[in-house]
Amino acid sequence: MPKFAVITGASSGIGAEFARQLSARGYELMLVARREDRLRKLSAGLTTTCEIFPADLAKKSECLRLVKELQGRRIDLFINNAGFGDCGMFLDTDLDKELEMISVNVRALHILTKQVARILCKQGHGALLNVGSCAGLMPAGPYMATYYATKAYVVSLTSAVAEELRRKNSAVYVGCLCPGPVNTEFNAVANVKFALHGITPEYCVRCALQGIRSHKTVIVPGPAVALGMTVGRFLPRPLYIKIAALQQKKKLYR
Repeated sequence: MPKFAVITGASSGIGAEFARQLSARGYELMLVARREDRLRKLSAGLTTTCEIFPADLAKKSECLRLVKELQGRRIDLFINNAGFGDCGMFLDTDLDKELEMISVNVRALHILTKQVARILCKQGHGALLNVGSCAGLMPAGPYMATYYATKAYVVSLTSAVAEELRRKNSAVYVGCLCPGPVNTEFNAVANVKFALHGITPEYCVRCALQGIRSHKTVIVPGPAVALGMTVGRFLPRPLYIKIAALQQKKKLYR
C-alpha cells in the first residue's frame, strides 16, 4: 500500500516542493491550501494520486474540518507547513495581518499538531513535521517581532511534544524544520528582501526528509545557518537581539 502524506501550505514554496519530492518517492498526497487553482496546477505535474483540500487555516473551523476528513485514515507523514510573515516596525505593521499570522502560524499549527498527533498515536506510527524557522531559535527579531514570536512558539511546542512522546516510548516522530532564508514567495508576502543568500526549496526539503529519517527533533538545513545558530547560543541575549535587529533592518524594502 502506498504511503500517504498530508501537506498544508502546499500551493507554493516549501510546501509545493515537499509535494514534488514526496510524490517522486511514491507517496499519495493530500494537498491543503487556500488557493485551489494552484493546488490543481501542482497536482497535474505529480506522478502519484493527489487529493485537493482547499481550506483557509486561519479559521478554526477549517482546521477542524481537515481533522474530521483525516479521521479513520492512515497517515504516514503530516507536514504542518502553512504560515507567513511580515516585516516592519511593530508600531507600524498592520494589526489585522498580524492577527491572521498568529491564527495561521500558531493557532492552526497548535490545533493540527494536537489532533494529528492523537491520530498518529492511535494508529501506532507515523511522522509529523512542523515547519518553523531559525527565527524560532533566536531570542527575538526586531522588525519582524510577531513572526519571530510565532516561530518561537512552534519550536517550543514541537520540542515539548517530541520529548513527551520519547518518554512514553512512542513510535510516533514529531520534529521541527527550522530553515534560514529560503528562496520562495515568502519575502514578497512578508515585504522583505533577505539580507543573506537563501537556500533552494529543493535543498531545504531534502534536508528535512533526511532529518525525519534520522529522527532529529530540530532540523536546521545548511551548515552556515546551523553554525550561526550554535554560535548564537553563546552570545549574551541583549547582544544577540541587537545583531538580529541590524540584520532584520537590512531586509526592509526602501
